[in-house]
Amino acid sequence: MPKLIAILNVIAWSGFWAFGYLALSAHVEQTSQMVTAVLLAALGAGAGMFCWMWLVRHSEATGYAKPANRVEKLLEEETL
Repeated sequence: MPKLIAILNVIAWSGFWAFGYLALSAHVEQTSQMVTAVLLAALGAGAGMFCWMWLVRHSEATGYAKPANRVEKLLEEETL
């Protein structure tokens, strides 16, 4: 499953960059092409961020990456 998510992450970010470039390089007269490219770029960015966050959480949960510095809720409640 992580490999599939990693592949989807690469595809989503590639779509973001490709359609983002198309949106920025479209002529002003071609509004429908520009809007379509912006929507597809936003979809790619959203999917890319979702996949990236999933991979980060998975790598922390499996021990592949060191967990981020976060205050545990239990410790936070004890100090209050």
